[in-house]
This record gives sequence, structure tokens and C-alpha cells, in this order.
Amino acid sequence: MREALEARSGLSPEQIDTLCAFGQALIEKNKVMNLTAITEPQAVAELHFLDCIALLRAEDFSGKRVIDIGCGAGFPGVPLKIAEPSIELTLLDSLAKRMTWLREILPQLGVEAEVVTARAEEFVQTRREQYDIATSRAVARLNILAELCLPYVKVGGAFLAMKGALAGEEMEEAKRAVALLGGMIEQVYEYPIQDALHKAVVIRKIRPTPTKYPRAFAKIKKSPL
Repeated sequence: MREALEARSGLSPEQIDTLCAFGQALIEKNKVMNLTAITEPQAVAELHFLDCIALLRAEDFSGKRVIDIGCGAGFPGVPLKIAEPSIELTLLDSLAKRMTWLREILPQLGVEAEVVTARAEEFVQTRREQYDIATSRAVARLNILAELCLPYVKVGGAFLAMKGALAGEEMEEAKRAVALLGGMIEQVYEYPIQDALHKAVVIRKIRPTPTKYPRAFAKIKKSPL
């Protein structure tokens, strides 16, 4: 794990120490709780840590208020916070066990973050358009993610969706949704991880999201924009 980070992350020894400690805690906790399918240390370094901190090259995160929506075991939010400590980070997920673990482990690592157990379409009622950046590595398709994430972003801010090989197809499908929600697909940042080309879709918020969005999740899933 350490060797991959030292060779390719560009981070300080202290940041690498913190990432390695988080990785080891993740692997250990995964023995009793389903946090990740990726458990080999080298793969954790590449597919979790290097994958996530690549977003720092797609958008300026320095001093920004960031929300990671559907963060699961803390990705991409926790690696981003370790790599760019000036971020003010909110981690959001509806799975209570994972969030309880994050509340326990992050203070031990010296990582400051607000950890919220809630559904994205509900928590937004108190945080609408309050974040500079929203991120998500969730598996939902982009048109669904856009409805859940863009309402959190200030005008002028950005939503970064981490996607794989199907990014182009999902972007085409999501064009209408992104426009309705006040966004514009600005760029696709591509970067190599292992033998694959990973992609971050950068959606710029150019006008406020209509207050009727996001809808209840059952409606989002049944009738995507």
C-alpha cells in the first residue's frame, strides 16, 4: 500500500501515513462488516486512494466546502480530505453501520469531517445550495445521481461524478436531467488506474435547481429525468 502511494500520490509522508492507517483500519473492519470488496493492500492504494485523490486534478478543492454523497466507507471524501486538509467535508450516507464506523475511526486518524446518516433526497432540505463541490462514487446512473447531488451545489460550484467505461453513454442519457437541474457538463477528466481509464464527469452549476427537485427516491428511480 505504502509503496504505491509513495510512488504516485505526490503526498507528504504524514499524509501517506494517515492514508495507510485508514486503509489498514478498513481492511480490518471489513472482516466483520461489509465495507468494500477491495481488500488487498495494493488494490486499496490504487482503486480507493489514488482513484479518489485524482479528483484534485479535475477541480480546485482548496478551502472548499465539500459533500460526498453516498460515501459508503468514505470514498472519495476521506482520501480527498487527507490529501487536501483545507477541505470542509461532509460525508453523507444512509447506511448507519458504515457511518458509525466512520465516526469512530476518523477522529483516531486526526481527520475532521461531519458524518451524517441520512438519505440524500431528505438531508438536502437543510443544506440546499450550500456546498462548493459535491462528489459521488455511487453506482447509480448519472441522471439519478444528478438529481440527488446537484441541489446541494452552489451556483458556480461543481458536482464531480466518478464513472468508468460507461461514462459517455450515461452523459448522453443525463443531458436533459443536468439541464433541468441547473447544471452543465463542463468536462470529463480521464486518468489511468491499473489497466483501466477512469473518468470524472465535472458538472458545473450554472443556475439554481428548481425547488421541486430532488423528488422522493421512489419517483426518481421509477421515472428518471
